[in-house]
Amino acid sequence: MYYDALKTFVALADIKNFTKTAEYLHISQPSVSLHIKNLETEFNTQLFLRSPKSLKITPSGEILYDRAKQMLAIYDQTKYDILTLQNEIKGKLLIGASFTIGEYVLPSLLVTLQQKYPELDLEVIIGNTDEIVEAVHLLKIDIGLIEGQTTNKELIVEPFMEDELLLVASPSHVLAKKESITIQDLHNHTWLTREEGSGTRNYLLHVLESNGINIKSLISISSNQGLKEFMTQGIDGLTLLSKNVIEHELKRGTLAVIRLEDRVFKRSFSYVYSPIMGSKKNTSMFIKEINNKWHI
Repeated sequence: MYYDALKTFVALADIKNFTKTAEYLHISQPSVSLHIKNLETEFNTQLFLRSPKSLKITPSGEILYDRAKQMLAIYDQTKYDILTLQNEIKGKLLIGASFTIGEYVLPSLLVTLQQKYPELDLEVIIGNTDEIVEAVHLLKIDIGLIEGQTTNKELIVEPFMEDELLLVASPSHVLAKKESITIQDLHNHTWLTREEGSGTRNYLLHVLESNGINIKSLISISSNQGLKEFMTQGIDGLTLLSKNVIEHELKRGTLAVIRLEDRVFKRSFSYVYSPIMGSKKNTSMFIKEINNKWHI
């Protein structure tokens, strides 16, 4: 392929000086001369008339000049088209998400992806944090979004969003009627939580343990919706839920937020992926879109 030679030839025809052409192309002057010599050998013709004071293109050179510009343009466009095809976002992207993220946070991003990449097939698998991490580890999904932590050293984990959890109860709960409460007021109550393997459950148990809160009983429910239904039906219990999960219930007044003095509960949502999957164009695109939307 004579791409470099043709590129050099066109530049020399425009600049009409070997030294300046070499500087323009960031190559040596002997390289410029060699490219021109190779083209003259290829076409068996002289392309330039050289003299100590001037450089003039020959009639043969004029013919090649026009064709060379066309060939370079076609080559550059072909290269661009092939790169565009290779980098085109289409095919399938398998996303795993823990319940809170999958049901209440991820949908807004999926709308953006559908609009920007109409040929991309999206598949979302929702489970608890442990299930999503396991699916990522086994390469069953391209990337996972989790609300908990993982100790898996083979995976890459990056936080992308800060989440606030609120202490909530039924509006009829005794603590919901108090204007201000302390940690001591949380002793000896029934607590509702998610199932084993849930990031929300792990966070709640950590809060209870780290604050030495004694519990009366613990009720486990395997979905956010189930937890909310129990609470809105007036069950006498407390729980911690993401602000994203209970937005509508708070507006309708079917759940009450219990404010603790000088205490805010926050955690990070993270994306997790295998280095193997991270090199896939669809996965790298998804990571970029996540960081553009939420990066903390």
